Amino acid sequence: MNNKEIEDQIIKNFQQDEQMMILVFAQWCVNNQLNPTELYSRAYPNQAANYALQQGIDLTVPKEESETIADDTLLNVLALYSNEDLAFVVTEEIEKLKKKNSTL
Repeated sequence: MNNKEIEDQIIKNFQQDEQMMILVFAQWCVNNQLNPTELYSRAYPNQAANYALQQGIDLTVPKEESETIADDTLLNVLALYSNEDLAFVVTEEIEKLKKKNSTL
């Protein structure tokens, strides 16, 4: 492989991993009855519509068909991609969910 081919492969791998991060986020939202587009918009209010996010949302399954995604797992995945703003919004939602579940 020449340098250009190696660089292209690294970019392709990063994009695939990033898509997996988006899918984990979107599925976590579905599993917790949250709107992934709304959470993403709160984290990045100045960003236009996100095609990759929509692709991730399209790949989600109903909560009943999904494995549980632990809160810490999602936060760690977001941290891997330096998605601090989205992790902050997710953390706020985790706290809300914990309060809601403790009152049930």
